[in-house]
Amino acid sequence: MEKAVMALAAALCVCGGCVTGLAEGKVAVQAVESIGKNPDAADKIQSMAIIGAAISETCAIYCLLVAFLIIFILGA
Repeated sequence: MEKAVMALAAALCVCGGCVTGLAEGKVAVQAVESIGKNPDAADKIQSMAIIGAAISETCAIYCLLVAFLIIFILGA
């Protein structure tokens, strides 16, 4: 039973990473639409989209780290 709870917790952490991927995709879509509407602001929009993606990617990395800790440290 204890292993099942740890596996479920690790799966929930991985789901956090998946949600982050979906959010990054939405950011990319919005950035492309914004550049299409206002091509003069492309440099500023692109830099803000890259910064936003990098910040949200840290959430996915932390989710993966927690999942590894649950599996390999608590599971051992």
